[in-house]
Amino acid sequence: MKSQDIRKAYLQFFESKGHLIVPSAPIVLKDDPTLMFNNSGMAQFKEFFLGNGTPKSPRIADTQKCLRVSGKHNDLEDVGFDTYHHTMFEMLGNWSFGDYFKKEALAWAWEFLTEVLKLDKDRLYVSVFEGNPSENVPFDQEAFDIWKQYVAEDRIILGNKKDNFWEMGDQGPCGPCSEIHIDLRTDAERAAVSGRSLVNADHPQVVEIWNNVFMEFNRKADGSLEKLPAQHVDTGMGFERLCMAMQKVTSNYDTDVFTPLIEKVEQITGLHYTSNEVKNISEEQNKINIAIRVIVDHVRAVAFAIADGQLPSNGGAGYVIRRILRRAIRYGFTFLNTKEPFIYKLVPVLADQMGEFFPEIKSQQQLVTNVIREEEASFLRTLDQGLQLLDKVVAETSGKEVKGEKVFELYDTFGFPKDLTALILKERGYTYNEADFESELQAQKARSRAASEVSTEDWSVLIPGNVETFVGYDQTENEVKITRIRKVDSKKDGVLYQIVLDNTPFYPEGGGQVGDKGTLVSANETIEIIDTKKENNLILHFAKQLPENVEANFVAQVNTDLRTATSKNHSATHLMHLALRTVLGTHVEQKGSLVNPDYLRFDFSHFAKVTDEEISKVEAFVNARIEEQLQLVEYRNLPIQEAMAKGAMALFGEKYGDTVRMIEFGDSRELCGGIHVKNTADIWHFKIISEGAVAAGIRRVEAITGEAVKKFFSQQEEMLASIKEILKNPQDTLKSVVSLQDDNAKLKKQVEQLLKEKAKGLKGELASQLQEINGVKFLAAQVDLNPEGAKDLAYELGTLGTNLFLVLATAEDDKPMLTCYISKELVAEKNLNAGAVVRELGKYIQGGGGGQPFFATAGGKNVAGIKEALAQAVSFVQ
Repeated sequence: MKSQDIRKAYLQFFESKGHLIVPSAPIVLKDDPTLMFNNSGMAQFKEFFLGNGTPKSPRIADTQKCLRVSGKHNDLEDVGFDTYHHTMFEMLGNWSFGDYFKKEALAWAWEFLTEVLKLDKDRLYVSVFEGNPSENVPFDQEAFDIWKQYVAEDRIILGNKKDNFWEMGDQGPCGPCSEIHIDLRTDAERAAVSGRSLVNADHPQVVEIWNNVFMEFNRKADGSLEKLPAQHVDTGMGFERLCMAMQKVTSNYDTDVFTPLIEKVEQITGLHYTSNEVKNISEEQNKINIAIRVIVDHVRAVAFAIADGQLPSNGGAGYVIRRILRRAIRYGFTFLNTKEPFIYKLVPVLADQMGEFFPEIKSQQQLVTNVIREEEASFLRTLDQGLQLLDKVVAETSGKEVKGEKVFELYDTFGFPKDLTALILKERGYTYNEADFESELQAQKARSRAASEVSTEDWSVLIPGNVETFVGYDQTENEVKITRIRKVDSKKDGVLYQIVLDNTPFYPEGGGQVGDKGTLVSANETIEIIDTKKENNLILHFAKQLPENVEANFVAQVNTDLRTATSKNHSATHLMHLALRTVLGTHVEQKGSLVNPDYLRFDFSHFAKVTDEEISKVEAFVNARIEEQLQLVEYRNLPIQEAMAKGAMALFGEKYGDTVRMIEFGDSRELCGGIHVKNTADIWHFKIISEGAVAAGIRRVEAITGEAVKKFFSQQEEMLASIKEILKNPQDTLKSVVSLQDDNAKLKKQVEQLLKEKAKGLKGELASQLQEINGVKFLAAQVDLNPEGAKDLAYELGTLGTNLFLVLATAEDDKPMLTCYISKELVAEKNLNAGAVVRELGKYIQGGGGGQPFFATAGGKNVAGIKEALAQAVSFVQ
């Protein structure tokens, strides 16, 4: 069966068993601070297991995009080296929320594998939980007895807590699980060694394909277990591994999930990938195979993350995506000899393969392609820069072992991978101190963990079973009761308390809008709420202290000044989105936003700088809508199909329910849960204050409204008044500034001409100071010129003949600069390199630089070091 048919068969089977088929949630998580990415099929249903929400159906099935590259579940370093680990993979899942349990789950799993897919029963093994007396969790007799109906007892394996008790994290829903494993070895191998002995032993052809988790418990903060109010089923089957079994191959990469991508890499590089069936391959071929596996795996993870709204960046989830892509680029650079961007060329193949089930990869194909291409070009430049830095490190090393901390510095500061460093050093006859590198790496990880470490207590429930209600669209003040509280202690924020209310007017951070601030007021005290967030369908109010009497009646009061300013910026964001699509084209789509009381920030897809004229048109469009005094039209609980039919804009990477909220201002219609003005006139005025690029094909606009615009205009008036005062109150300020610029340009030309003449005058003086050393005409001197003048002087001296080696120093405005000029015949015959010279001498002025072999410069910050640098220059020709 083709992979697409396997996926369809799975979903159709569980639909026939009464399951609602739902789409994959975005790979990037928005409302769960404990996870960066969706790392399992159950992540999007977490709120239902916790009892904080009600699912659309008690039975659900789907195929979920998952990413395992950070935190507890991290497979990144295994990817490429084996044939079955991946960064992004699909998890086929069927779920029961308090409905069926072990009997049905295991029966259906067996039926699907053996009757629908007709997998060989003799190749299947199952496992059940052996029990854990210390936690009072018994042996899973029920699962064992169910399996005895389908398989011989010698094919039922008892698993320990590590293998057969599943937990999403240190706290939360958990329970025993029953796995299904398949033995894909040859008949001869199976006859020689029993598959039973290879289950959970990391054998590449004896692999787990399906895990049935029985959610019965909740893991508390103190490590103890308590029974959940209902029993749930959470299953997950590795789609890629299932395809491997169905297509009778022994590697996920030999399935049609990956072969089209591999064929494209072969076409681009001219290199060949050997399947897992080919034995006794060379070490060189093995490296090529690993590199190709890394690339075709990683491009999937990166492409889907970008399509779901997560751009590569230098922090958080964005850094993880950048790191995955850089790992792929590095493997291509080192082992496939790819020195130009090429991974972006795989995106169309991926879109054709997966676009039917995951339409976001089709609709976002151009953006994904552009972002990956730009990231590749940028990192290849970094690799080139890293090679220069490595030259410097090697030059400073005495002996043949480079210090581990130097290699770590390259890795940490410049993203230069340690294995690439090791490879280059090996080619030059060097090694590095791996123990020191590892020590530096572990110290950094410890610092990082300490900075982000959060300890969370269990919830103290004051009002059991309460369902929280958000009333903030209609009210900014309301009578409330506290239903539960939890203490959170983090290195970053210190001790905070999370408070849940029976109803709340506080808007929780979401959709780009910051959370509300305000107060909880009782008869005796006032508690400040410093932030509001949403987690697993609970609205959390953050406070630095708890009320003395948590059972008192309170009035929740939102800070309306901040709320009003934020709502102006949020409504203006919607109007600007429409304006950008009108002025620039309908290819414009929102890729990120921030809405707070001070300003709004909006990231959008567009492939060129927005011109001043286009910015003016966008401002005029938005301000025209403000002047029209458009009334807010709000639709609550609108069926999503009806909202889309009305022309609502939906954002990729967002998770929408069956019913949505739509905000309408004239022709602007967007699905949005945020707070808005009642009339566009409330915004007063809209002004863009900056525009620029944040990634390939992504532009960012920052803008202000209301009081911030008034303040902006006032500052502009003050600045203009100051300029007029400096210009002695001219009649025409603009004309006076233009005149000043013209005068300045003329003076600059005169200065340049004078410096050139000065350089010519110095030529004769310095020519007489040339010394001949080992057949080289050598000069190292400080000159009273600017850096440009030193360059002119070097080239002037270069006309004096051959075999010249010059180092000139300048110190204009206390900024030291070294200029090195070497005759081309010395570069060729004596292997001298001006770039290497200035990098070495630059150390004395606390700086560095580079350039061409015959001409290079280095800047620094230590003027006092010039003398030593010039004194050391002679060593290159001695």
